[in-house]
Amino acid sequence: MISSPPMDKHNVLLVEDDARLSDLVCEYLSQHEFEVKTESRGDEAVAQFDPEWADLVILDLMLPGKDGLTVCREIRPDFQGQILMLTARGSDIDQVLGLELGADDYVVKPVDPRVLLARARVLLRRNQVPAQTNPTLRFGQLLINRAGHHVTLHGQTVALTTQEFELLVLLADNVGQVLSREEIYSSLRGLEYDGLDRTVDVCISHLRRKLGDEGDKPRRIKTVWGKGYLFIADAWD
Repeated sequence: MISSPPMDKHNVLLVEDDARLSDLVCEYLSQHEFEVKTESRGDEAVAQFDPEWADLVILDLMLPGKDGLTVCREIRPDFQGQILMLTARGSDIDQVLGLELGADDYVVKPVDPRVLLARARVLLRRNQVPAQTNPTLRFGQLLINRAGHHVTLHGQTVALTTQEFELLVLLADNVGQVLSREEIYSSLRGLEYDGLDRTVDVCISHLRRKLGDEGDKPRRIKTVWGKGYLFIADAWD
């Protein structure tokens, strides 16, 4: 497991109806500088949710009241933090649906608290902008405000999830350079690519749609067959 440096205390909402697992995760995260609140029902999680308090939501899929996908869809519009979903092993459709509804990442059950901690730390580091990093990127009519996690195209705000925003920044930071699926996956998730995960493909597809780059031949974020993806600097006028 990759070790991580100490970080400031963050607020986590854990939505899990398995009391034993909830207690285990809550205790483990609390020992590692996290403030954790728990909820066992999806409907209560939505009703009581405070987007200003939470930095991270850890969300099980199978919940009473409202399932995890519904909870994710309902809290995402007002929540700028991270959503980490807990999914069943081999449930690719749930993983893809979660990402489409705005989740930033997922962990497959059975859950190892150490893995969960590592994934939480990776997600929360996404909101930290290094001081030496250029806070804004501009390519024609595309403006990326790194510090504010804000994107405009032709003067209009483009609503992106955190993962979509991080992918766009990664591609823009490497303008003119082909990034492989493995490189993108490793950067976004902090893990070695296993050759099966569809996170990158789903995120690229969503990003293209939101940036008006759909169709058989995308011209802004190009696919270089057999190699990866390429951000085109002069395609944003």
